[in-house]
Amino acid sequence: MAMELRELTVSEGKEIYEMAREIGAGENGFVNSLYIAGYSKFLRLLPVLRDYSRGVGLPPGHVPQTLYFLYAEGRPVGYGKLRHRLTDSLRVTGGHIGYCIRPAARRLGYGTALLAELLDKARGLGISRTLLTCNEDNEGSRRVIERNGGHMAELDNRYCRYWIDL
Repeated sequence: MAMELRELTVSEGKEIYEMAREIGAGENGFVNSLYIAGYSKFLRLLPVLRDYSRGVGLPPGHVPQTLYFLYAEGRPVGYGKLRHRLTDSLRVTGGHIGYCIRPAARRLGYGTALLAELLDKARGLGISRTLLTCNEDNEGSRRVIERNGGHMAELDNRYCRYWIDL
C-alpha cells in the first residue's frame, strides 16, 4: 500500500476539508484544528495554520506546530500535529504529537504508520524524546503509541503519558 506524508500547504483541496468534516470536532482528547463550517472559511484557515508552524501569529501560550497529512493510495486518511516544543500544559495533555485517522480508515494500520512518520519529523526538528498523551480508555491509540516504542511514564487522572526516545 503506497503511503505518503505531506506537510500542510496553503492550497489544500476539498479532500482535506471533507476528511476534517468526517473526523468531526475531535474525540479522545484530539482537537480537530481543521474542523470549521464552510469550505471558504477552511481555505482562509490554512494560511493561519501554516504561519503557526513557523511561529508567526501564535495565540498566547501556544507553540509552533506543523500539520501533516497521511495519504494512502492518493487519498487522505488522517493527519497529525507536531508541536515543536512543550509548555507546562502540553506536558499534562497534548504532548509533542497529536494524530487522528478518519473514521472510515481506522483499524487498517494507518495510525501506526502516521505516528512513525511524525516521529521521524520530530527527530528532524532535533527532538530527542517525544511525549504523547491519550485517554486511558483509548485502547487503539495506546496500541499505536506502544507499537512505535512508547513506554507509559504515568497514568494520572485518566490520562496516559508516554515517552518515546528517538
